Amino acid sequence: MTTGFGFKLLATDGNARRGEIATPRGSIRTPAFMPVGTAGTVKALYPEQVREAGADILLGNVYHLMLRPGAERVARLGGLHAFMRWPGPILTDSGGFQVMSLSQIRKITEEGAAFQSHLDGSRHMLTPERSIEVQCLLGSDIQMQLDECIEHPAEHAEAERAMELSLRWAERSCAAFERMSKPGQALFGIVQGSVYDDLRRRSADALVAMDLPGYAVGGLAVGEGHDAMLRTLEATLPHLPQQKPRYLMGVGTPEDLIEAVARGIDMFDCVMPTRNGRHGLAFTWNGRVNLRNARHAEDVSPLDPESPCPAARDYSRAYLHHLIKSGEMLGSMLLSWVNTAFYQELMAAMRAAIEQGRFAAWAAETQAKMGGGGS
Repeated sequence: MTTGFGFKLLATDGNARRGEIATPRGSIRTPAFMPVGTAGTVKALYPEQVREAGADILLGNVYHLMLRPGAERVARLGGLHAFMRWPGPILTDSGGFQVMSLSQIRKITEEGAAFQSHLDGSRHMLTPERSIEVQCLLGSDIQMQLDECIEHPAEHAEAERAMELSLRWAERSCAAFERMSKPGQALFGIVQGSVYDDLRRRSADALVAMDLPGYAVGGLAVGEGHDAMLRTLEATLPHLPQQKPRYLMGVGTPEDLIEAVARGIDMFDCVMPTRNGRHGLAFTWNGRVNLRNARHAEDVSPLDPESPCPAARDYSRAYLHHLIKSGEMLGSMLLSWVNTAFYQELMAAMRAAIEQGRFAAWAAETQAKMGGGGS
């Protein structure tokens, strides 16, 4: 099922893991952060910038791409890699989260999720089989099962119902993937269960029994809070196999990433770097910098004079402040570049710290520095 796909652990330090995922389109160094290319683009950036920043893999979104321009059209145009000029690996999510959060009208049944497009009101049915079909038409290297991601807070009974439905959908996703996928593609299962340890354990055990190439932890970063997220990870990860990659979906801040890596997560995605960049917020080793603040209006210093990213190294805070306050497109572009590069630098630093056996010390130093800065 996964010829050409593999994962190997290269080093561990406590629960933190340094590894490498092999795909036919190239290797993914882990821990890895995947920039979000929702509709075939990482917003405000050229694909070449994303690659030069250090990203090995991008995330694409089934919901948005199936609605516009359409998965069948992307397939006719050579697949998502060729369409967006990204030669490296691509992971696609199943579309389930967007159906739950963006659609104007939705109804969840055993068959799937019936919904009305937020674009034009057209009606669609996203089943586990259709989600896999769309992902195979796009040609993604790592595909996700369709699951039901519920809002927080949720009663135990509701979380149990959604978790069990997601497991049945996982079985159907596996069957569809076996029929439709090409060699080298991989399907990941998604552990659900809200913040309930017993449900997370049951979900993980059932998915592990399916012997999938990788596993994601879903349903977090939906309002449960940082501490609850970490407690849920601690309860879930011991039930996932050591020799397969673990992906925490939709997370998050630099602090979230460091704490999740410390607990054994290998892969992340989040819109935070580019979304915050578009709104004038930069991430740096000394903390967050809000370029909208008036204090930057005459500051000729760059965000980080030692950064390998030209946007962080070569442009003054005064100029970035001016661009953001003026609503100039270049401000969004430069700060999205700054943040995308910073997140990749952060992952590279974590990989090096794990290899050196000093991850805990590095994490404490880095969090103290980032927590004490910002403006």
